[in-house]
Amino acid sequence: MIEQLHPGVSAKNARVCLFDFDGTISLIRSGWMDVMVPMMVEILLDLKTGETAEELRRVVEDFVWRLTGKQTMYQMVEFAEQIASRGGQPLDPLAYKKMYLELLHARIRYRIEELRSGQAPPEKYLVPGARELVQALRERGLKLYLASGTDQEYMREEAHLLGIAPYFDGGVYGALDDYKSFSKKILIQRLIASAHVRGDEFLGFGDGYVEIENIKEVGGVAVGVATAEPECRAVDEWKRQRLAGVGADFIIPNFLCRQELLHTLFHNGQ
Repeated sequence: MIEQLHPGVSAKNARVCLFDFDGTISLIRSGWMDVMVPMMVEILLDLKTGETAEELRRVVEDFVWRLTGKQTMYQMVEFAEQIASRGGQPLDPLAYKKMYLELLHARIRYRIEELRSGQAPPEKYLVPGARELVQALRERGLKLYLASGTDQEYMREEAHLLGIAPYFDGGVYGALDDYKSFSKKILIQRLIASAHVRGDEFLGFGDGYVEIENIKEVGGVAVGVATAEPECRAVDEWKRQRLAGVGADFIIPNFLCRQELLHTLFHNGQ
């Protein structure tokens, strides 16, 4: 179940672990791309540039994926630039973000309500084995950080509803209105600048381009969670190719392989 892309890589020096949230731990927002991409394609089609829906979908999927893991605003800024490059008059990117969030919240509202009311257990919306893995990493003494491109007010509530926020003693961070003031890269740089953590002491887990790239840039070990949502039982080959392309050291479909994964990462047989 574990694909090791770079033989010999070890996280034995790891003291800090950074997790992405959506798609890596949480499934509450599963299917978000099926909301964002069609919204953007429909608006671009209205410009009547002669491009087909399929051609535009490929363009949109490319930049949406490339920016996955960054704050949602970055995708909207790029979208506005795509409109302008085709001769259109884009709205403020914040307007597109609000449009997208309204569509997304309509799709996932029932999931939030299920969790709030107790009708569904948190495990229904957790990537399988996620809770057990973060608990095992905490027991190893790693300091855990949770960071997301989703707005902080939403992701903190969702982390609370899933019961996983207490594991992240380093903090739970989401997107801010001033979207340039925080990112996963900024968080990593702050930790290194504090002189408490070296680059090779970072371990990271994510299903997006950004967090894998950020971890590898500083010399850390990156685990790509290429899970085929929402069942999360197999590797999504589209995700796998992209995560491998930005330097992921390992590819996993979920965290049910955590004993083997911990052994592989730390070479201690646990």
